[in-house]
Amino acid sequence: MTAPLLTLTGLHCSRGGVPVLEDVSLTLHAGEAVVVRGPNGSGKTTLLRTIAGLQPATGGWMVRDGDAIAYLPHANGVKGTLSVAENLAFWAGIHGVDRVDAALEAFALGQLRNRRAQTLSAGQKRQLALARLLVTGRPFWLLDEPTDSLDEASVRLFADLARAHLASGGAALIASHVDPVLGARVIDVSAFRPSGAGAPFADEAFL
Repeated sequence: MTAPLLTLTGLHCSRGGVPVLEDVSLTLHAGEAVVVRGPNGSGKTTLLRTIAGLQPATGGWMVRDGDAIAYLPHANGVKGTLSVAENLAFWAGIHGVDRVDAALEAFALGQLRNRRAQTLSAGQKRQLALARLLVTGRPFWLLDEPTDSLDEASVRLFADLARAHLASGGAALIASHVDPVLGARVIDVSAFRPSGAGAPFADEAFL
């Protein structure tokens, strides 16, 4: 068996110096998906940001290849003054992967390719953010509420593309309140809250 794309052993995570999660252990191999659940403010985003390398762990061990990760945060991060196609071309240029047309078609954005991103609906902006995953060429998708603002048809489209990604040897760690129907393992981060931590933080977007 090939080495896992992610190994967490007794990982501890904090926000602003306040412990949020402790003793998180997880292994993720190619072809696997794990869905991270928990109430708002329970630390799902903190865990993903720590794995993405955007903040340090405060304890335990983590083994992953940062260059293998494509991270989709809760915010879409689209460039409003660029067109849909130009947004994808920007990221494709960074990652050296020429998949703009394929990504547009995969997320049903072909007819919007010349529209400025700032004119898109919330759901269309989320589709554009998801399409960015395909132009990175990276196997490990780290997704924070990927179906936020999507309609039912777009959620099904995302699920189909995620299954194809897993079938091709990719992996995904997904923080979501919605079941993406991937046959994924589920972990509830509530089990890793420090004893005496009290109520979850109010603003999950920063956790």
